[in-house]
Amino acid sequence: MKIVYQVGIYIYGLFIFLASSFNTKAKKRWLGQRQVFNYLSKNADKSVEYIWIHASSLGEFEQGRPIIENLKKSNPESKILLTFFSPSGYEVRKNYTGADLICYLPLDTKNNVRRFFNSVKIQKAIFIKYEFWINFLLACKKHNIPTFIVSAIFHKDQAFFKWYGKAYANVLHVFKTIFVQNEESKQLLQSIGINTAQVCGDTRFDRVIEIAEQRKPLPIVEAFKNGKKLIIAGSSWAKDEDLLIEYQQKYPDIKLLIAPHEIHESHLQEIESKLKKGFVRYSKADENTVSAADCLIIDNFGLLSSIYQYADIAYIGGGFGTGIHNVLEAAVYGVPVVWGPNYQRFAEARGLIAYGGGFSISNYTELENIFNSVDKLAGQKASDFVQRHKGATEMILKEISH
Repeated sequence: MKIVYQVGIYIYGLFIFLASSFNTKAKKRWLGQRQVFNYLSKNADKSVEYIWIHASSLGEFEQGRPIIENLKKSNPESKILLTFFSPSGYEVRKNYTGADLICYLPLDTKNNVRRFFNSVKIQKAIFIKYEFWINFLLACKKHNIPTFIVSAIFHKDQAFFKWYGKAYANVLHVFKTIFVQNEESKQLLQSIGINTAQVCGDTRFDRVIEIAEQRKPLPIVEAFKNGKKLIIAGSSWAKDEDLLIEYQQKYPDIKLLIAPHEIHESHLQEIESKLKKGFVRYSKADENTVSAADCLIIDNFGLLSSIYQYADIAYIGGGFGTGIHNVLEAAVYGVPVVWGPNYQRFAEARGLIAYGGGFSISNYTELENIFNSVDKLAGQKASDFVQRHKGATEMILKEISH
């Protein structure tokens, strides 16, 4: 298994190098990984130990963020090293002030791992959700570094639970504690002899509650709503937008706000070409004129989690593709949440449906029926669902602070 893994890592590195010549994301990752050791040699303080937190991408960072900020709050002198695997995390959060060092995770080769631990002293390591880099984890064990994984979720189809994955599963013994989201994950781990799991839920619930409590008014969005029913589409893709635009054209009294997942110019123009009613981009709107528009298009990042406070119904994009985006950001505000058909692997979406605050649609007819029938009670159920699942961060901090 180890030989197969080592070979696979080198093949993966070669693939990223080749892809970097024509793929922007691959190029950023390849260049970022190459610059790690130069960055650490210039910026890492060799006289202190860092709490290392690794997140694959932006979503995992948001799960780890409450832990980072509470660690800093309880001990302002602590030093945080934050690493990312994906450019979609690093590029957005490379200037995040909650961490002292921020860089890519080097490719998981033995040589890179050795250089990494020679470049920075690690006090403890915290991996978020799905990260199982064998060489890094074994090095944590070798250096007697307490290692944890938080907000983890396991399912029976993972290699750990197959006959051919027994050797791979051994890496799970490195973790001092595996903080899992549900009882099913804990039982799966126990079935292969891993007895260090604790069920604590998902830190994302704590994060969205915190964001909602710190929300700021957005005068342009408030003026756009102007007392009318407002449907907010968050992280939408083209298929999502087609359904929403069709609904708005049939029901002209509603307002539609679209915050697309991709805000490059060609996609913004594509949305505008489909709209038959008045629209305006957020960057060009002002409080005096925006109320006359029927559709407000958000053409920048960072506002969506606060925008949801104005929604009467929230539609979350991605369900007609690889999977839905963050449904909790809207639900926390007591808003009924709707999304496309591909949601089954998202526990929070399944939970919202069971609780009566979330709804899945597969076509326009279903979307229209739900939009016309949901009420404030569904929104209250969505909020109750989020509040019921808070507290994971506090449980984790008690354990890792020992």
